[in-house]
Amino acid sequence: MKILYFGVRAVYNSKLKDEYIDRLFAGILLLKNQEECYRFFEDICTVKELKSLAQRLEVARMLKNQKTYNEIAQKTGASTATISRVNRCLTYGANGYNLVLQRLDGESEIEKK
Repeated sequence: MKILYFGVRAVYNSKLKDEYIDRLFAGILLLKNQEECYRFFEDICTVKELKSLAQRLEVARMLKNQKTYNEIAQKTGASTATISRVNRCLTYGANGYNLVLQRLDGESEIEKK
């Protein structure tokens, strides 16, 4: 996988990389729209797992928007431990949250026009 760091392509070597995860990600990349995502993720995840993933992304979005832990906990129901973990990933992680949030913000800007 190639990741951009300061405009330079670098290889991202995940500690998780294996053939099963490669196949999972390849399958996810084949999904063409939100309905297909709902169908696939409803089959592959429990309701609780999917809601937890969505909650973490919202926590990351709120942290990026300078919201306090209390504001985030009240709005999302996330524990302070979860908020702290997401914050640690935003700061020291693989840049995945930032990548997705930046792209989602770009889509929001296009929708506003």
